[in-house]
Amino acid sequence: MSPAPVTVSIHRVVSPERVPDVTAWVQSGVNLANRWPGFLGSGWIRAAEGSRDWVMLYRFADADRLDAWEGSEERRAWLARGEHLVTERAVTKRTGIEGWFDEPVRQDEPSGPPLRHAPPRWKQSVAIWLGFFPVNLAFTALVAWLLPAFRELPLLLQVLVSTLVLTPIMSFWVLPWVTGHLQGWLHRPPRGR
Repeated sequence: MSPAPVTVSIHRVVSPERVPDVTAWVQSGVNLANRWPGFLGSGWIRAAEGSRDWVMLYRFADADRLDAWEGSEERRAWLARGEHLVTERAVTKRTGIEGWFDEPVRQDEPSGPPLRHAPPRWKQSVAIWLGFFPVNLAFTALVAWLLPAFRELPLLLQVLVSTLVLTPIMSFWVLPWVTGHLQGWLHRPPRGR
């Protein structure tokens, strides 16, 4: 199994008068990262026109090369040059299916809700299972009823066909529906101790 790419999301606050300086600083960081092994790309967006909230993203081919980049002297020097330009609020690292649990829309500050982090992995697993189990059960029962010969195919071919059919169904319809209905539970803050 090949290592999974890792996407890093950084929420930073930028003063409007600093936008040209921050833009130049961010671009110099992108230029630096472009020369680093495993770098897959980057970008940045603002929550809305004139917003002070910027979300900066970058992606590496695997966690080891990301760690090497993040621990490098070159990156530390670059971060030091931008220290007075931005205020860092949150850093999130994501691999695999976690993106399903992102908050899809955020209103601009000050009236909008704060950025929410991905729920714990155990809640993500429960949500995925709640979507996958009934869909897989229905598909298996339907195929067995409509095409009895399907059960005679080699197991590898059965699994190949079912995953080819179910993956888009899960990705485009089931997971968005399940996570949409479980938003309150998925993003509920942990209880205080």
